[in-house]
Amino acid sequence: MSRSVFTSMGTVISLLTPGPQPAAHVMADVEREFYDRDQRFSLYRADSEISVIARGDLPVVNASGAFRSTLNRAAGWEDATHGAFRTRAPDGVLDLSGLVKAEALEAAGNRLLAAGDANWLLNAGGDVLVAGRNGPIPWAVGIVDPLDKAALITSVQLEGQWRALATSGIAERGEHIWGPPGHADFLQVSVLAPDIVTADVLATSIMAGGRQTLEACASRWDIDALCVTRDDQLFITPRLRAHVTAAFRSGAADRRSVPDAS
Repeated sequence: MSRSVFTSMGTVISLLTPGPQPAAHVMADVEREFYDRDQRFSLYRADSEISVIARGDLPVVNASGAFRSTLNRAAGWEDATHGAFRTRAPDGVLDLSGLVKAEALEAAGNRLLAAGDANWLLNAGGDVLVAGRNGPIPWAVGIVDPLDKAALITSVQLEGQWRALATSGIAERGEHIWGPPGHADFLQVSVLAPDIVTADVLATSIMAGGRQTLEACASRWDIDALCVTRDDQLFITPRLRAHVTAAFRSGAADRRSVPDAS
């Protein structure tokens, strides 16, 4: 097993491969997908394109093509989720952080595949995208318990319809997800999907929109979800519940499961 690690976007990104590491120029391309987006979309950088726009020094219509592409994609998700996913903070500032890391993972994965690297796991701050297998077995990832960071709620294998896992929550960063009043049902949401953008966007959307958004998303997209409520109950979509590979932590037997979405 080979492991490469670097930092960007305020988090740790790691690449696991069952064989040798990708070539140095491929790893440089992978890292560049994160660094370039951080330089363009970070509101913590005064010189980023989005910060210049936020100050009013650059009209959105004059932004770079890469910026407008991500903005249009985010706006499409905002429409598709009926506003559960948002492109602006409550103060009106344009904020595309709900999409940018997932896009970086997506682009980095495409770089690896184009280079002929068929088996790998990319992890960016707990959001995971995989290709192929971990040698003879599927890639397996754990879902951390938000009330006990040293414990896992369960582990899942990323194969078949699941190639990506994204988790959104407030246990570590506090109330940083914006949603309509009265819909803050969940402490943490983990979404499994065929691609990382869908997983990440819908994890954020379900966190913001609560149980109603969970049911709507599970009906519309090919996803599964494990949600921890604020009173420490579990909502699990049926297909995921049938594939759980690790026992729930002690006392979890009474947790509820979400009914079949239709």
